[in-house]
Amino acid sequence: QVQVVESGGGLVLAGGSLRLSCTASGSGLTFGDINMAWFRQAPGKGREGVSCLDWTGRSAYYADSVKGRFTISRDNAKGTLYLQMNSLRPEDTTMYYCAAGGFCRPTIGDSSAAKTYAYWGQGTQVTVSS
Repeated sequence: QVQVVESGGGLVLAGGSLRLSCTASGSGLTFGDINMAWFRQAPGKGREGVSCLDWTGRSAYYADSVKGRFTISRDNAKGTLYLQMNSLRPEDTTMYYCAAGGFCRPTIGDSSAAKTYAYWGQGTQVTVSS
């Protein structure tokens, strides 16, 4: 059984920063061997890809809406994925989900990207007030 657990969400003023963390572990899963990603989903909308990072940590891709503001990184020794979110905007308010084991491509922002990921966390809420 694979467990994906996010943390780090919260309430922040517009222009502020938050750092999300995600651990992935379980039977048959080696964190350092898999691609990881962050998605977000607003109520009544589809799951939107935010960013992904390949298993080597060398190839990172971002949705256009967060480029230049968000940075994805990973520490394979700790089995942890991060998302540093700077210059946050009210429109960034939503649930953020960590996902493991899918494709990491420049098209991470496409609506179809979520379908390639098999393992998901429960999500962490990010609220940006204006």
